[in-house]
Amino acid sequence: MSSSEEDFSLVLEPSEETLDGLKALIKNEKEKFDQLTQEQDELQTSLAETQGLTKQFRERTVSLQQDLEEDEERARAQAVQDQEQLSLLQQEEVELKQELERVLMELREEDTTAERLRQQADVFSGAPERPLVFRGQTAKDQDRPRFSMEPLIEYPLEGGSALITFEDVAVAQQVLTKRRHTVNLSEEFHMTVEARAVPLTLPTSVQLAAEVCPRRILVSDLPQMDRQTLEDKLDIHFSKSRHGGGEVESCSVLPESGHAVISFLQDDVAKGLTDAEYHDVKLTEGTHRVRATPFVNGRITELETRTKLCQRTVRLVGIPDLADMETMQDLLEIHFQKRASGGGEIEAVLYCPEGRTRTALFQTPRKDASE
Repeated sequence: MSSSEEDFSLVLEPSEETLDGLKALIKNEKEKFDQLTQEQDELQTSLAETQGLTKQFRERTVSLQQDLEEDEERARAQAVQDQEQLSLLQQEEVELKQELERVLMELREEDTTAERLRQQADVFSGAPERPLVFRGQTAKDQDRPRFSMEPLIEYPLEGGSALITFEDVAVAQQVLTKRRHTVNLSEEFHMTVEARAVPLTLPTSVQLAAEVCPRRILVSDLPQMDRQTLEDKLDIHFSKSRHGGGEVESCSVLPESGHAVISFLQDDVAKGLTDAEYHDVKLTEGTHRVRATPFVNGRITELETRTKLCQRTVRLVGIPDLADMETMQDLLEIHFQKRASGGGEIEAVLYCPEGRTRTALFQTPRKDASE
């Protein structure tokens, strides 16, 4: 063969028309089919996986939606609860403010009451025990002042009896111990009387409901001088507006106490004077500083008493009506001041005839008398 023939050789594909060509074609198509089948399986698997994921996402979405709705419902319920709580807190705040205003008002009232009580004069719940004797005065013949700071007990004296106050306690007790006494009326006549102790009902505990009087003041630290002159000077001073005073209704100096009570016609005068407290009053010779304090009106709410025998006063009973009142009183005094009759120095005598009654006033003893 020539070289040109060797350079050009042809490789022919198997013809489809031939058996080998058909086999090759079938094989080729089968391979394609297998590949397509594999791809389809892979797609089915992927689709199943995608569907599973989609289902999971859908279920998750539904769950999340339910959770969201539940959260929104809880949020709405919480908002309603918070609003109700806020309303309750606001209502409580209003009530607390009202309570605070009420408490502040009560505190102001308490402060006012405390100030009023601070201004009150001393009011004692227990009455101090003081000795009392008959000093010769009766309710009828004594012109008692309107205000008094001295203990005073009225004692009813029945007819046919007498009261004798001795200067010495021992003498009075000696007369009581002897009990029956014969009193000579003349050389031919005499009478027998009986000596008895004098029981007095004394307060041991007193409770008072007290309040400051809006129209009165108690003036203390007064000088010793004529009572009427002092009352006139006090009246003049406290009636002048430049001294803080006003129209005076009455002025009364309490005997032996160094105090006076002044009443005004207006309510607003007394407080201003007691707030100033000290006042310089012009008297006959120069000025004198006095002190103005609130006057307390008291009402007894509870009273406890006990009976005490008078130590220096003796009551004589069984006195017949044999002489006029003055004569009989003189005879009794003469008899019981004699040491031979068991008596002693007498401070006071009061006789009441039969068929009559008299009221004796028992007071604190004089300073120079023995207790």
